[in-house]
Amino acid sequence: MKKKLIKVHPSDNVAVALENLKEGETIDFDGEEIKILVDTKAKHKIALEGFDTESRIIMYGVLVGKANRKILKGEVLTINNVNHQSEKVIKKTATIGWESPNIEKWKNKTFLGYHREDGQVGTANVWLFFPLVFCENRNVEILKDVFEKELLNQKSNKHRLLLRSLIHGEEFNEKETESQRILDNVEVKFITHQAGCGGIRQDAESLAKLLAGYVNNPNVAGCTVLSLGCQNLQIQIFKDALEQINPNIKKPILIYEQQKMGTVDKMLEVIIKESFDAIKEANKIQRKPALLSKLKIGLECGGSDGFSGISANPVLGHVSDLLVALKGTAVLSEFPELCGVEQELVNRCVEEDKANKFLDLMKAFEKSVVDAGSGFDMNPSPGNIKDGLITDAMKSAGAAKKAGTSPIVDVLDYGEYIAKSGLNLLCTPGNDVESTTAMAGSGANIILFTTGLGTPTGNPVVPVIKVSSNTQLAEKMPDIIDFDAGSIIKGNSTIEEMGENLMELIVEVASGKIRTKAMQLHQNDFIPWRRGVSL
Repeated sequence: MKKKLIKVHPSDNVAVALENLKEGETIDFDGEEIKILVDTKAKHKIALEGFDTESRIIMYGVLVGKANRKILKGEVLTINNVNHQSEKVIKKTATIGWESPNIEKWKNKTFLGYHREDGQVGTANVWLFFPLVFCENRNVEILKDVFEKELLNQKSNKHRLLLRSLIHGEEFNEKETESQRILDNVEVKFITHQAGCGGIRQDAESLAKLLAGYVNNPNVAGCTVLSLGCQNLQIQIFKDALEQINPNIKKPILIYEQQKMGTVDKMLEVIIKESFDAIKEANKIQRKPALLSKLKIGLECGGSDGFSGISANPVLGHVSDLLVALKGTAVLSEFPELCGVEQELVNRCVEEDKANKFLDLMKAFEKSVVDAGSGFDMNPSPGNIKDGLITDAMKSAGAAKKAGTSPIVDVLDYGEYIAKSGLNLLCTPGNDVESTTAMAGSGANIILFTTGLGTPTGNPVVPVIKVSSNTQLAEKMPDIIDFDAGSIIKGNSTIEEMGENLMELIVEVASGKIRTKAMQLHQNDFIPWRRGVSL
């Protein structure tokens, strides 16, 4: 008989509806009958016992909320009868052991990557253009137009051609949009942003660290940097940030300051000539085999639903555990979405000072949110709530499943670069693009992104693999989904089986044999986190 409810953890007092349930139907669950009291949509939670006001709601084995009124057994949990609640954590209380997964299949497996002089290995080979300040965005956009049209032999955008055909009454021919790359072993990408000046000096320094991290990322072969000259983020600040991350960096870095070069035309001519010469050299770099220990995988979720924490996120958790066992690296970010699971994460920290750093960063982050008149309890988006994630702690408990069960070897503040293999925590906002932007800046060379609702985003230097929590989404939005974990919900696959399958896809993407949907759609999103105010 097909299961209609699932309890994630033995101590949970709620269950997740695996399909739409009708008022009045009775379900045999764990040896007792649950009568559904109201129509309940799939992904939402059903009370497995009666709750009084202030009763603790337990899911994933942790406190995720409290009842704000009497809730009957079989009733659906909503934002109207449950409030956010999580356990308060003040220190590390234990050390959690870890049983690593079987890696016999993977220990000698390799991917084809770009080997850098500092020992890092890239999954892509990117020449990156970016400004130190928003004043140079227009010049970067001009360079983007020039290089993309010429290096890609880019023809008209298909939507522009569609409109042109409608205007002139002609037949639309999509083949006219096909492009052919001139250089086949290097990608040229462009970043723009709205920062670098006008804010507090700390924001300029933070942006410098982020951009330096992008330059040091193993997927980047070299870069062209545009500066105006008078901005807060001075060239020397950027150079100092790069020196701090990698004092012996050997990559070509071309820097141009407009206020020293005269006219825009003169500057652009110099940039185009010198950058093209450097890009041709980068194109000579070839892929070579590398062990999977050279992978640094960012773990991200966005547009989550009530299935994310029981399908897609645990699949990423299994991949994370496999990679850590192989001496590779995994990175979990989005600190607002770790609210409620701090104790487990603190106890998984190998070193007490890392546990304390995590707690200090969480407390400082939450204080800044409260000072702004909000709180972590307001983190779930309308889409999250509509699909069953009704409290921040409930969302967080599911989000944390992306990190598996391995020990935490390091805790990084925003802008800090990965220094240790193993599982790392990285302080970022819960905003999807701000988080993925930060993970690439900390050195991730692949990003796994789970979604239950559909989130169209990518990164300019790191391949982003989209993992769907449910099959309906994968079928509805096949243009953005790379991997469907929905068969877990149907009971057709296990988390471990899906994790192994996802690892196979990761190797193919890391080797350049498969381009992710985000890459095919040219989704190159970049949003720095501005922690300060504008002055």
